[in-house]
Amino acid sequence: MKRKNFIRVIAAGSMGAAAFTPESASASAENTAKPIKKVLMKVGCQSGGTSKENLEFKARHGVYNLDGGSPKTIPGKGWDLEDSLAKKEACEKYGISLDAYHFPLTSAGIDKVEYPNIMLGKSPERDREIEILQQMIQVAGKTGIKVLNYNTTILPVLRTGRTVDPKRGNADYSTWNYAEAIKRNDPKTIAGDVSIEQMFERITYMLDRLLPVAKEYKVKMANHIADPPTPVGYRGITRWNSPDVFAGIQRFAKLYDSPYHGFNFCIGSIAEGLKDPKTEIFPIIKWVGERNQIFNVHLRNIKGGWNNFQEVYPDNGDMNFLHVVRALRDVGFDGMVMPDHVPHHAEPGSGLQAFSFSYGYIKGLIQAVSDEVELASARN
Repeated sequence: MKRKNFIRVIAAGSMGAAAFTPESASASAENTAKPIKKVLMKVGCQSGGTSKENLEFKARHGVYNLDGGSPKTIPGKGWDLEDSLAKKEACEKYGISLDAYHFPLTSAGIDKVEYPNIMLGKSPERDREIEILQQMIQVAGKTGIKVLNYNTTILPVLRTGRTVDPKRGNADYSTWNYAEAIKRNDPKTIAGDVSIEQMFERITYMLDRLLPVAKEYKVKMANHIADPPTPVGYRGITRWNSPDVFAGIQRFAKLYDSPYHGFNFCIGSIAEGLKDPKTEIFPIIKWVGERNQIFNVHLRNIKGGWNNFQEVYPDNGDMNFLHVVRALRDVGFDGMVMPDHVPHHAEPGSGLQAFSFSYGYIKGLIQAVSDEVELASARN
């Protein structure tokens, strides 16, 4: 069968199946009235850094866009420009584009993060930390880095255990159950009680000072929502994206009218705050995507939702990722689609196996929605 005919058969079947699913019905109706957009996204990753071994691993799996971690830090100053340029050169040897870095505002929790005073709201200590972050943005811009991924959290990533799935070779899934967490009675952090208004004050205090530098050096600041969204006041903290995850995302998005202010858009973490992720994820993709504030995507699937979920493989969660990637295409998303948290198992090489599966799965999804565009063009 010739390639064009093969594409016509496969893509037509894919589009036909989508038309009969509730979560994609409205999107399909829209697509009959306007042309399907060209696919601009690409598979990427944020794990492993820029070592020779990792770059070869990525290239073998067709991953040519990367969040390279971060350059060496010069104490009291910021990132080492020479090391950053060396990382970029190392990637280029394999045809890999170094698109993003991790900002040192992580999801590790206020007790472990390198620059805690920003989210503690302590002045003048936070002012010095912000100056260091400003220098890091400059280094990123001089290196050609397009995006800096960061977190604005006090509590760390929260989980209560792991769930074994015998139907997937005894893979085990990271699990969060709020009722179980309450039973543990974990203590407050050094931050004590922090309201959502205080969270936003601390975020805007920082971004008021970082975004002008980001604009000057053309570096997008991509915030990852707190994982997971939690009820108000859990362990003294109300996360900025809780308890209504969509409302929190909208409030954060509207803080600034800037092409450099947006999201490291984690599908999984957003789904964790929804009661029905399979359908509720699509209005969020549409709203944020049409504002051009999706800078990266973490394609992580879950079973469950608000207050009770497991992180699973991309193909066996509650969300249909073909429809999700199609929705990302339709809002013109042009960044990296990355595996994020992956399941584990007892055998050696567990993580690499799961990432390999995820890369292939994402590449297949992107190919499928690309072929829909080709089919539509052939029809016209």
